[in-house]
Amino acid sequence: MPHITPFSLRFVEQKEHLLLPNVTSIKVVQHLYDVLFQYAITVEQEQKLKTFINRMESHIKTKPRTPFSMPLADLEFLDEGLEELRLLNWMQESLAIFEIILDDPADNEAEVQESILEMLESYMTFNRIPGTSQIIVYPQGLTAY
Repeated sequence: MPHITPFSLRFVEQKEHLLLPNVTSIKVVQHLYDVLFQYAITVEQEQKLKTFINRMESHIKTKPRTPFSMPLADLEFLDEGLEELRLLNWMQESLAIFEIILDDPADNEAEVQESILEMLESYMTFNRIPGTSQIIVYPQGLTAY
């Protein structure tokens, strides 16, 4: 096991997310777009829906072992479409967001963080928040993928 630089996890916040049920088919995601398209009334809402669908497809293509989730606040544009998601077995769950803080910042900070994240994967279920040092941690007991 490689040497892990000392670090700490700082709790940032807890947010309500909707979690996609265990889906491994892009076809299902494309069908979901058809179902939700009726709730995208404006051009802006349609663009948000396309972004949402693209993120889901991208997540599935990476064959992750973690669930796909989106902050509930980011999906409010769907209005009644949120109820459609719940009817399709999407779960609403409070997820914790933590930030990884290195005790001694290093020149190769990205590399150090990568080794920390690899180590953490064996202890908890989380997704990285792209472009940050933050992770979304899923409650114990949720089905891991």
